[in-house]
Amino acid sequence: MSKYRLVWRISFLLIPLGLYTVIVIGPLLYSFYYSFTNWNGFSPIYDFVGLYNFLKVFRDPLFANAIKNTLIWTLSAILLPTLLGLFLALMLDTKIKGSNFYKSIFYLPICLAPIVVGQIWIWIYQPDWGLLNTLLSGLGFEEYTLAWLANPKTSLIAVIIAWSWQQTGLAMVIFLSGLTTIPNNLLEAAEIDGAAKHQKIFKIVIPLLKPSTIVVVALSVINSLKGFDIVYIMTDGGPFHSSDTLAIFMYNESFKKYLMGYGSAISVVLFMITLVIIIFYFRQIKTLDKLYA
Repeated sequence: MSKYRLVWRISFLLIPLGLYTVIVIGPLLYSFYYSFTNWNGFSPIYDFVGLYNFLKVFRDPLFANAIKNTLIWTLSAILLPTLLGLFLALMLDTKIKGSNFYKSIFYLPICLAPIVVGQIWIWIYQPDWGLLNTLLSGLGFEEYTLAWLANPKTSLIAVIIAWSWQQTGLAMVIFLSGLTTIPNNLLEAAEIDGAAKHQKIFKIVIPLLKPSTIVVVALSVINSLKGFDIVYIMTDGGPFHSSDTLAIFMYNESFKKYLMGYGSAISVVLFMITLVIIIFYFRQIKTLDKLYA
């Protein structure tokens, strides 16, 4: 590579790298810095408190509640979109009439902003005239109608359903892509040997979809950990912290209680959890590259 080309390439990289540093790296480093202080977010005067914020985090019952909800949220965000996306992919991979139309319909929610998705499901869950309660009443199940987002027992589940509705389309597309890599002659040979349809799915198709499954699961985990918008617009962590996740808990501590130092410590913990998952994900991808190379 000539020196002239190298200079031009570096010059073109300077602007995006500079923006990334200012928008991402800078705030990240500031969060680490402020996590060791008692800054309130406004005052120029604050004290360094060492590890006090981190000790407080692990003693805070609300943090433990947020961890529990985040665990439920993450597991649900893995299982529901993955299983539903796999089911839809298997159904739509067959030659059924209008399969392209159905693919577009099921993929459409992922194109919507989480705020829009949240608002749609707020209307669906509306206790007086919402679609869900209206259907339940019309079918004669009026005793099951609830204020879904205002009930501590159902608020988190209601948000998980809305999130899964949006994310299922992405999982479906990834699985459909994986299905195209499975050799047809392998399925035909299994059929000649007398394998039933469910045997082909569970013993051939699903094992060969392992690379796609790892991608879907990893994306589901990462997206769920940074999921903020939809929870914020639908419940804001309520009622009574019943749908608090780490992201919502961090936001409320930082910008509503003005405990920016404490909120920064929570963000550092969330960052470390996400980093561990990303490292695990890349190790799995590296293993798959060696396996399928």
